[in-house]
Amino acid sequence: MLKVPHRGEAAYAAALPGDYQRILQIVKAAGGPVMVKEVGAELGIDASVPDRLEPLRGKLSKPAARGRLHKLPNGTYRIRP
Repeated sequence: MLKVPHRGEAAYAAALPGDYQRILQIVKAAGGPVMVKEVGAELGIDASVPDRLEPLRGKLSKPAARGRLHKLPNGTYRIRP
């Protein structure tokens, strides 16, 4: 079973696990493209150590691959309309 279902399979973010719901809330609240380190800062992750952000980058990539987020060429993420 997918932790992050495709956008058409579960239209509501409430169908996602809590950590993914929080990530989507942070990206949505940003109001524009957001970098991984900015999401990490909101979650309380120490962004001064690059390796600490890699698991978060993976958690942002899953919703992007399944149509919930849009990953821009410069590596930032935003909510899909």
